[in-house]
Amino acid sequence: MAAPHRGGGVRLDPPGPAPEGLGRFGEFGGRFVPETLVAALEQLEAEFRKAWYSEDFRAELGGLLASYAGRPTPLTECHNLSELFGIRVLLKREDLTHTGSHKINNVLGQALLAKRMGKQKVIAETGAGQHGVATATAAALFGLECKVFMGAVDVERQALNVWRMRLLGAEVVPVTSGSGTLKDAINDAMRDWVASVEDTYYCIGSVVGPHPYPWIVREFQRVVGDEAREQARAVLGGDPDFVVACVGGGSNAMGTFAGFLNTKSRLIGVEAAGLGLESGQHGASLSRGVPGILHGARSQYLQDEEGQILEAHSISAGLDYPGVGPEHASLSADGRAEYVSATDEEALAGFKLLSITEGIVPALEPAHAVGWLARDAGKMIPKGSSVVLTMSGRGDKDAQQVSELLDLSKD
Repeated sequence: MAAPHRGGGVRLDPPGPAPEGLGRFGEFGGRFVPETLVAALEQLEAEFRKAWYSEDFRAELGGLLASYAGRPTPLTECHNLSELFGIRVLLKREDLTHTGSHKINNVLGQALLAKRMGKQKVIAETGAGQHGVATATAAALFGLECKVFMGAVDVERQALNVWRMRLLGAEVVPVTSGSGTLKDAINDAMRDWVASVEDTYYCIGSVVGPHPYPWIVREFQRVVGDEAREQARAVLGGDPDFVVACVGGGSNAMGTFAGFLNTKSRLIGVEAAGLGLESGQHGASLSRGVPGILHGARSQYLQDEEGQILEAHSISAGLDYPGVGPEHASLSADGRAEYVSATDEEALAGFKLLSITEGIVPALEPAHAVGWLARDAGKMIPKGSSVVLTMSGRGDKDAQQVSELLDLSKD
């Protein structure tokens, strides 16, 4: 098992505001779970509070984030893209972390929690595979047994990440129920946890699920926004006009937004419009969803008139989820954050555009944000504005899928 990492690490600020009561963000959040999980969640909350308020724990995690994950990540100014759009674009480069996405920030924190709690096994769900890879990576580092649930559809379109998880020693369980995507992977992971809660830690990858998970994941991802805020002030001389991030469950966006909530920056979350919002085949739960309960929390979900959860669609496995984290639902209801959407076609255009203008190949998830930026620069975003956009992951994992959709030989 890895030795503690101390000294010379990333500075982690004391905790941000906790949700009210049993994890309430306004009218959203909560803890709607079987009785068998209540004690486990109460224990998890108590252990997290004890750890996160401890300077020693934050120092150990900060050491890991620096020496293992590669933080702080840079803020890259995109001169070519900026000239093209007539705005100033800066990317927060989570694609440069170890494992290739922001997911490692949260997983290292939860792996340390699991170790403190004496757990020997970790389970996780994954959509695009990046959370699964990060969990398998941390499990290998700390000597934990690891099982990852992944929708069968995502297993096919994210074959590289499945191979990486297995190489790292994790068991990958394809989930064939429902649509075979992220929602169904979470369902099976939660069922497994109910049966193995005594010796197993459930490492949730996004700001979803029952309290305290949305709070825990936001706090472990807050390093993204805290870094970006200080970096932007150094480059711009103040806060950016806009802060933009893609939103599925919403962990990279919530981590980014957390650093700017007390600023005047406009917060923009970009959901998956799929084949179009009017087509019914999309993942835009804040644009088209209604309040409901899923996976232990009250939030905004895609539902039919009888309250049945609808299948989501996105070209991106990481945004293919029919709901969103409860704190995002609260930010939307309060008007503090605005949520827009980009189609599959616009995401592909963003994927290609960033590659050819800046030499940065994005994952399909943040490519939605780039695609939206291309569409709304000079419109919703006035000319001359400054924009910080979180590049939540790199495009290696999507290369095979995108190569079948983009014929570059015709360019």
